[in-house]
Amino acid sequence: MCQAVRCRICGKTTWSGCGSHVDEVRASVPADQWCEGHHQAQQPKK
Repeated sequence: MCQAVRCRICGKTTWSGCGSHVDEVRASVPADQWCEGHHQAQQPKK
């Protein structure tokens, strides 16, 4: 079962779980509060 969780990068809502219930989780979250998941880890400058 999937559940809503907070993104550690942007603080918006994303999901955790098996992946089969993502649509149900998304349906309960306003679109502007959903993390799009396109974050890239920042590399330390050398």
